[in-house]
Amino acid sequence: MELPKFVLADNTDFPDDIFIIHLDYPRFIINLRDDEVEIMEEPEDLDENELNAEMENLIVLANEFYDREVARYEKQ
Repeated sequence: MELPKFVLADNTDFPDDIFIIHLDYPRFIINLRDDEVEIMEEPEDLDENELNAEMENLIVLANEFYDREVARYEKQ
């Protein structure tokens, strides 16, 4: 099975929160309510500067994904 790079999620225990889950390496979750990022697996092959740069790039991609998904939803 081929998985998407990002998925949107919600949870009834957190009704005001929307999550973006990154399923590729490194796996992480962004809570869009407060932009908190929870890294599920720390990349061992990157130093701190490389990790920060990679995470910044992935967060930009996650935000673009969210914007596209919202636009598709609003179109329906």
